[in-house]
Amino acid sequence: MSWKSYIKGFGAYMKLERSMSSNSIEAYIRDVKKYASWINQYQEGIMPENADRKMISGFIQDIHKVGLSDRSQARILSGVKAFYKYLLLEDVIDDDPTDLIEGPKLSQKIPDILSYSEIIELLDTIDLSEAHGHRNRALLETLYACGLRVSELITLKLSHFYVQEGFVQVIGKNNKERIVPIGQEAIQQNLYYINNYRNKLNIKSGHEDTLYLNRRGQGLSRVMVFYIIKDAAKKAGIKKKVSPHTFRHSFATHLVEGGADLRAVQDMLGHESILTTEIYTHLDTKFLRDTIMNYHPRS
Repeated sequence: MSWKSYIKGFGAYMKLERSMSSNSIEAYIRDVKKYASWINQYQEGIMPENADRKMISGFIQDIHKVGLSDRSQARILSGVKAFYKYLLLEDVIDDDPTDLIEGPKLSQKIPDILSYSEIIELLDTIDLSEAHGHRNRALLETLYACGLRVSELITLKLSHFYVQEGFVQVIGKNNKERIVPIGQEAIQQNLYYINNYRNKLNIKSGHEDTLYLNRRGQGLSRVMVFYIIKDAAKKAGIKKKVSPHTFRHSFATHLVEGGADLRAVQDMLGHESILTTEIYTHLDTKFLRDTIMNYHPRS
């Protein structure tokens, strides 16, 4: 087997068994190729099953020396670790040489959030007399009402918008589905957009079930959503760095500040770990300790 064959198999494993997105797979493969190139420069002819912990540590030290950010280093190491886990599953190796290798400690960067009044100001800048005004208002209302990722927003399906029940069915990371409640204001804005704008478009084949469409009858791009938000923030005079993720973070923060249960917020955001939700909602360890002390039967 060659490095090329192993990496090809690694890509198939991530796609078929781990159901990772194409972007994530490409990033992992790119990082493993960097590692393979470094190994071949270190000593020609070494195969992945022959590389030891010392070599891998040397690779990590070298990418640190070239000035890559801590986050980039951590991402590359994550790709290499995933590669060796694949080799372990395939019985190519008996022990994982990356087990005890640690990456740089990453500080948690908390993005800006918008206050409720800033959310309203931003929404009010949308000109409903413009051709795409009602669509833009509907999708921004949905971002804030449901705390969606931008990738989840642009792939929302018309058939997954349940008006009577008051929820949307969301396809999240790794194609995992979840149900998220949606408020009345967002429902009304979406219904107006669907019945008075979307139904008049010449919808392209393959986009019949896509909720948010551009003027050509095709799904929106991530870039277009970023543009819509940045334009609205500028008109509202908001100086903060605002992105689709700002709406998601504001959604979670406002819920927790209002007394929402942390586990419910975790479910709505689609987080696998509640620790991720803790970071998103600015919670400190005291909150978690108080929760355990108040509700755990052995406390």
